[in-house]
Amino acid sequence: MIRMPKTLLALACLGLAAQAGAAGACSAHHEPAAGEPTLEQVRRATERFRDVNVALAEGYLRDPFDLCDTAEMMGQPASLGAMGIHYFRPDLLGISAPPAPRVDGAGTHTDFLKPAILIYEPQADGSLELVAVENLVFAKAWHARGHAEPPRFHGVAYDTMADDPSTPTDEAHAFEPHYDRHVWIYRDNPNGVFAPYNPRVSCAHHTGAHTHAAHQQ
Repeated sequence: MIRMPKTLLALACLGLAAQAGAAGACSAHHEPAAGEPTLEQVRRATERFRDVNVALAEGYLRDPFDLCDTAEMMGQPASLGAMGIHYFRPDLLGISAPPAPRVDGAGTHTDFLKPAILIYEPQADGSLELVAVENLVFAKAWHARGHAEPPRFHGVAYDTMADDPSTPTDEAHAFEPHYDRHVWIYRDNPNGVFAPYNPRVSCAHHTGAHTHAAHQQ
């Protein structure tokens, strides 16, 4: 096995992170902190959700905007890939009312053994394939609990998401400012296991909405 010197490895990771547009792009090299589950433990705890009907039975709801999120929709290079269709647990996100006009919540749930969000890729036959899990906390609620910094997983800070009203792109995908972390345990991601987008995920077979514009009114 050829071992890359740590300095070169760090530089390679920084380059990949810049390309992927996320600080977590090289997070596969990080170890879990005390009390955190390993990626394998997360996978074992969520394996049953490969059947979307199990997710629905346990309280997950399909994104009411019916979007299959891509990097291009968020103003990022299309080459970064896509996220997919989000299914979420309103109780874990602390959502108690319909979006008005943006989704907001009071939850501070960060346990990846019970992720608040499941992400699926639409298939040509109309089925859905589980590709990633995610946790999301709303910034206002998180800081109200006394946290000065975003949450972290395996030593990597969650991505910060907030819409810039001066751009036509909805950078926060119809959510109030929040922190989120994707974990690609069901689809290999060249961008990194904790990157937001995956070039090996496609929304080509999605038949629902294809833009956030209709929800920005």
